[in-house]
Amino acid sequence: MYTTSKDMINKARAGGYAVPAFNAENLEMVQAIVAAASELRSPVMIQTTPTTVKYLTLRQAVAMVRAEGEAADIPVALHLDHCESFEGVRDAVQAGYTSVMIDGSKLPYEENIELTRKVVEMAAARGVTVEAELGTVGGKEDSHSAQIAYTDPGEAVDFFTRTGVDIFAVAIGTAHGFYKGEPKLNFDLLATLRDKIDAPLVLHGGSGIPDEMIRRTIELGICKVNFATELRAAATKAVRKALEDPAIIDPKKFMGPAREAVIELCRHKIKLCGSDGKA
Repeated sequence: MYTTSKDMINKARAGGYAVPAFNAENLEMVQAIVAAASELRSPVMIQTTPTTVKYLTLRQAVAMVRAEGEAADIPVALHLDHCESFEGVRDAVQAGYTSVMIDGSKLPYEENIELTRKVVEMAAARGVTVEAELGTVGGKEDSHSAQIAYTDPGEAVDFFTRTGVDIFAVAIGTAHGFYKGEPKLNFDLLATLRDKIDAPLVLHGGSGIPDEMIRRTIELGICKVNFATELRAAATKAVRKALEDPAIIDPKKFMGPAREAVIELCRHKIKLCGSDGKA
């Protein structure tokens, strides 16, 4: 079932689990994500970054995910991750995305609010869910690179009230990419944000965070967890291993193992989020 992310996120919030949101780069990754979620009866979000969209095009991303979602009997949403422009979000909505993130974190505060509110008004008219971020998740993903800037609780309340976003990404010490050393998450800040903001909360930079930390964030109100880097690494490792055989020239012979590796990883992340059996 190809659908919006709003209902699945709200159900996760009420049920005390999180929806896994996996970034996909190609058909095999889309197939793997839907296969794992279908097997475990989990709602799932498939995400593309702006540079992935440049590689696939919006049209092809929507066609792949819609086809897999409509053939599945679980909720599947397609989400645009970390888009920094109104035009980029608008084009994704018009192409058929069911969920979008507008990232105005590089802008001055009032400009961020203005941009986010404009996106919410446009997307709401089409029934599309909007995610926004206040504060900055560190590290590098796609063309997005930044130092960690923690979400300020007072600003967060004002931002949410004035923009009306559906889901709220918080910065509590996570980073995109793999971590150098063990991540240091501010659980007290997360608890404060949960108590102050009446919205489902999102954790970016899920790859490489120890399982026990992920579980703790979900206990403290996280309703969506993003995973990207680990999926890319798993797929690439499987391809490299398959291509150790110089006789292989058929892409199915090395992309098939990549798909299986992503399925295995997604199974683990779905169970970690507690979303298995919730579709």
